[in-house]
Amino acid sequence: MISQVFILSSKGDHLIYKDFRGEAGSNVVSIFYEKVTALTGDQPPVVMTHKDLHFVHIRQDGLYWVATTTADSSPFTVIEFLSRLTGLIKDYCGSLSEKSVQMNFALIYELLDEVVDYGYIQTTSSDVLKNFIQTEAVSSRPFSLFDLSNVGLFGAETQQSKVAPSSAATRPIQTSREQGGKSEIFVDVIERMSVVIGSNGVLMKADVEGEIRVKCYMPSCSEMRIGLNEEFTIGKSQLRGYGAAVRVDECSFHQAVRLDEFDSHRILRLCPSQGEQTVMQYQLTDDLPSAPPFRLFPTIERDSGGRLLMYLKLRCDLSPKSSAINVSATIPVPKGSVSLSQELSSPDQSSELQPQSRAVVWQIPRFPGGTQLSALFKLEVTGLSSASMLEVGPVGLSFELPKFTATGLQIRFLRLSPIQPGPSQRWVRYVTHSDSYTVRI
Repeated sequence: MISQVFILSSKGDHLIYKDFRGEAGSNVVSIFYEKVTALTGDQPPVVMTHKDLHFVHIRQDGLYWVATTTADSSPFTVIEFLSRLTGLIKDYCGSLSEKSVQMNFALIYELLDEVVDYGYIQTTSSDVLKNFIQTEAVSSRPFSLFDLSNVGLFGAETQQSKVAPSSAATRPIQTSREQGGKSEIFVDVIERMSVVIGSNGVLMKADVEGEIRVKCYMPSCSEMRIGLNEEFTIGKSQLRGYGAAVRVDECSFHQAVRLDEFDSHRILRLCPSQGEQTVMQYQLTDDLPSAPPFRLFPTIERDSGGRLLMYLKLRCDLSPKSSAINVSATIPVPKGSVSLSQELSSPDQSSELQPQSRAVVWQIPRFPGGTQLSALFKLEVTGLSSASMLEVGPVGLSFELPKFTATGLQIRFLRLSPIQPGPSQRWVRYVTHSDSYTVRI
């Protein structure tokens, strides 16, 4: 049973406040923010208590999503409700940000009125709520399919060799055709890599977690069929097909997915609801079907002037047709580092010394496959010694790989039935993120 729900900005500004039962005063918002900001560390506890009131919160897209309760409610139930609420508001508003919440406050209050009744959760299904929600979302930016200004996170070639912009699936599900709404469906294959490479260049750990996410803007779609690689296998079972195997260790499916054709033809069948849902999750442990996307060759030494020299060569082992974007290398440096000078191999790169985190951050906006970049960092370190030089590393990499999956999972086809009347678009997009990519020095 929920007493209140409120949304705060990262600075504590009140964006949304809804009191369902009148059991606590409005000052609970200030009490919560004071408790959160008074704690040390980046991860405050999810559940906090003040007298007889329990605060349960999650943080997403820079916003605090908070629910309060005075009863002995299950915290996991409240956390699940908040997670579904963020997904629901994202479906209806198009995106989650402080600006979109402020512009769509009337819509969010209408959603809360339908989702929770006197503290009791009723539904979080967008299919059920679309029959009751009348307020249309206000988009902060008009959507245009041909606006390619912010392509980067996702890119996918269609039959017409067009690319779906990354903002294409961030519009409200109730956008009318007069506002630019189109009959579209997006299938995203998203993977996250966790890699550890030893100082001798040997791959020590390689884990991949992935998911297939569907976002549907179809007004009516009775069934969707998603075909995966015919060689897709789960576990170390017998290989399928005649091509290179695409293997994962574990796999789970959304409850709405029908698997009657999965074992024989690797086809997922479901009736997608409007909005976003994850239809499949999978995991691959201690294995990569191909070489890691990046290799680092570091040289750490001390020059005659007493400065610390770090010469780094970073090689991208993707195919020449692929590129990594938003590449960032974080190199921990010794305590007492006061200034930095650098020599970078291309003008689009940048670097800075962050004294608070004691690290040098090397940023590369775009890194083509099959190429190598280098950087020479010269650090002035107070009291530099052989022991302090051991404080350098390990190097952490973060990046995005558009149109690439580490496991090799691909979508063979995407079919809708019945055939949709009028023009419709189907987009399949791939991206791999770095969850944790560490190179020891």
